[in-house]
Amino acid sequence: MAPNRDMLIVRALRTVQARETEVFMFFCPGEDVLKIADISRICRDESEKLEGFQRKEIKNHVNGIVEYLDKGHVLFPNAIILAFSKEIEFKQARGKNPDGVTDIADIGTLIVPIRAEGHRAAWIVDGQQRSIALTKSKSSGIPVPVVAFIAPDLETQRSQFILVNKAKPLPTRLINELLPEVDTHLPKDLSVKKIPSELCNLLNADPGSPFYRLIERESLKTPEAHSDGIVNDTAVIEVIKKSLGTPLGALAQYKAWGSDSADTTGMYQTLVIFWRAVKEVFPDAWGVPPAQSRLMHGAGIKAMGVLMDKIMGRITVRSDSSQEIKAALQAIAPNCAWTKGTWEGLGMRWNEIQNVTSHIKILSDYLVKLDCNARKTP
Repeated sequence: MAPNRDMLIVRALRTVQARETEVFMFFCPGEDVLKIADISRICRDESEKLEGFQRKEIKNHVNGIVEYLDKGHVLFPNAIILAFSKEIEFKQARGKNPDGVTDIADIGTLIVPIRAEGHRAAWIVDGQQRSIALTKSKSSGIPVPVVAFIAPDLETQRSQFILVNKAKPLPTRLINELLPEVDTHLPKDLSVKKIPSELCNLLNADPGSPFYRLIERESLKTPEAHSDGIVNDTAVIEVIKKSLGTPLGALAQYKAWGSDSADTTGMYQTLVIFWRAVKEVFPDAWGVPPAQSRLMHGAGIKAMGVLMDKIMGRITVRSDSSQEIKAALQAIAPNCAWTKGTWEGLGMRWNEIQNVTSHIKILSDYLVKLDCNARKTP
């Protein structure tokens, strides 16, 4: 019988996992994966809402897979993981199970609609590079294993995407941006990152933030994105994480304690008030590319994060506290070489500072020392 061009019809196994979620296992020609599944690219719409979750196509990776497939007679046991909408249909096969069989899955026929891109009934959770390669290969008809689950919403798809890729070299920045959009249960080592990621998102999206549209995000790396991102989001997130994780950190006082939940509003206000003062005290060094200002560089952001903990640790955040912060920063400003000159206390030209541990430490220590000396001066 000729294949149905409007449907993919295959034999499949069905089982049920967490929360009564249906999970399917089947084989299909490699070229058919992208006929039934879309790739949901990560981006942000006009209202800054995060859409999708997949990173961009990695051409070298895809070309390497194509080269392997084109050798012919190759083994391809790696399963593609899909998220299905509820539009798919499964018809359980009739008949008695053999004696002694482990009754853990049903055998039947799976029917998946074939539609135009953007309107398909499935999304790729893991295996987008392999799926693209399969459509470009001479061996596009090779049967590939597919595991699919019913995902009623984008949040479920995102959470599974993060979990599936957790042990792989998935870009940290991509995971950081996706985490705040996921409310389902995540492993402890991921869930603790949600607050820093959320605060980073807000700093970039809030027009009242000194970092408004200045933070680089994976979702904004598209021709359609209107972003002036120059500050590495990983640097901002590391500053927040370190401040939360240090007992005397500026943000640590707002962490969850006992039955009290975390005060993320207090955290955000602290970040905004400090970095707004930084922007006002160093206007020429703010908002320009790292190649022109080490204040916008990963090393500068992290070193100023250490100084933030020192200054904010002795200041109570209130409506007029910005003047105290600005005064502390103005006291060290003459000794800072963010855009030109030399850091006298370090013996390094301004653009010799690099985003490496040793440079970050000596710059941090120097800024703290300047602050301490300024406070001793009558």
